[in-house]
Amino acid sequence: MKAAGLVVEYNPFHNGHQYHLDQSLASTKADIAIGVMSGNFLQRGEPAIVNKWARTKMALAAGVDLIVELPFVHAVQKAEYFAEAAILLLEELQCDWVCFGSEQGNIEPFLDTYTLLKENTDFTSEHAKSYMNDGHSYPKAMALAYAELKKTHSNMLTLDKPNNILGYHYVSAILKNKLSIKPVTIQRTGSGYHDADLPLNSIASATAIRKELTADGRLQDVARFLPRTSCEILHDYQEEMQVWHTWEMYWPYVKLKLLTTPPDTLKGIYEMKEGLENRLISAAQTSATFLDFMTKVKTKRYTWTRLQRLLTYLLMNITNNDIPKELKPTYIRVLGFSQKGREYMQSLKKEKGHLLLTRPAASNDPILAIEQRSANVHASVLPPEMWQHVQKREYQPPVMLP
Repeated sequence: MKAAGLVVEYNPFHNGHQYHLDQSLASTKADIAIGVMSGNFLQRGEPAIVNKWARTKMALAAGVDLIVELPFVHAVQKAEYFAEAAILLLEELQCDWVCFGSEQGNIEPFLDTYTLLKENTDFTSEHAKSYMNDGHSYPKAMALAYAELKKTHSNMLTLDKPNNILGYHYVSAILKNKLSIKPVTIQRTGSGYHDADLPLNSIASATAIRKELTADGRLQDVARFLPRTSCEILHDYQEEMQVWHTWEMYWPYVKLKLLTTPPDTLKGIYEMKEGLENRLISAAQTSATFLDFMTKVKTKRYTWTRLQRLLTYLLMNITNNDIPKELKPTYIRVLGFSQKGREYMQSLKKEKGHLLLTRPAASNDPILAIEQRSANVHASVLPPEMWQHVQKREYQPPVMLP
């Protein structure tokens, strides 16, 4: 079977995701779609609005055949790290293509940009260093340096759009590692990635959908932007768990950790650099809400996303020793599959059987142990009676499409 790989979060699965899935299968003529999905915490350092099992169900119901977990240590990362880890996992799964949405809509500028940046490394490094000296964050400094190079190379990709940026890193990972998987891009349609308002048409951003849901919790207000099955699964989750997971719900835990942990201990948290722990402690002392806190600590150098990721590491007590130096997958953990997806995994057993994680409870892989930590932290805002259920679920079999 030919497989189209997708790097996804599905937070939640909406009509735009359905379009991307359908177009990926149509453009590649693949037999199955495989999604590599972030777990309970996402690339931008946010808690998923519902847990990974509910999001797996949404994906399978919509037509994805196999969902595999991108481990926390790779998922909650800057774009290039996140992208390369996901691509390496898709390569291990022997996907023929990776299909990603982009504002660009055709693959050639991605390929051209990789070549030009490789040829002009010194130029971009020198300019980025200069911009960082002016107080810009590393991502902003690199963007400004890139803009300087683009002035003389019109065929370069526009890298001020979020999906173009991620897409570039997917392509870069493939070319740098000389992988066999082929990149394909699908033109994004409808709302932009960060659009916070609901549009008139039926495709809204996940950001806008989450904003509406968490404002009043009413599913009927966003139903036209979601497949029917997504609405049903979200309804069941809210009925059972009684929450949508948002940063505000975790704020009391963040504040408690910042106000009770010695600064020298906070320094050991992954990505806690440049005395940032003191700034966070100071802001926590005078902040009543997560929004208030973030407004106080955000600067040009410390972006909202970087801070959210740092706070996720803080909640999880992730230290530098927890983050592997190698991105190559140490296991393949299936979260769910259709019958076709199950058959595909069976076909991989001979060659990839050593990587397939069939008994999570028996594994001593430290990366997998962090997933249990992630599940516990994500579930910490649930009603007490749901705790035991969540802890058991982490070691149960994958979701199977009926």
